[in-house]
Amino acid sequence: MVERPDRDRVDDGDRAPRGREWEVFVRESAGEPLHHAGSVRAPTPDDAHDLASRLFAWYASDLWICPSAAVSRYTSHDLAEERRPASDPTGEEPRTREWS
Repeated sequence: MVERPDRDRVDDGDRAPRGREWEVFVRESAGEPLHHAGSVRAPTPDDAHDLASRLFAWYASDLWICPSAAVSRYTSHDLAEERRPASDPTGEEPRTREWS
């Protein structure tokens, strides 16, 4: 028998105090369900679409953008439990990116 988890609503506070945040959902191909791919910060839905396409959905058949403020989050654990201290970056960033 599976126990049903107790979930608490996560604070609905502003997650992007210096810009708009968007949740990104993608579908790899027709017939598959949408899944949450991540979030991006951009001033408009079209800008969010461009950024999300580059980051998460190069080959996806569908990409949905939703304002993060419109999403209510519930969890069965303390989100702070998953925090790990970030290491200090040293040297050069090994990745490169191209923006057109």
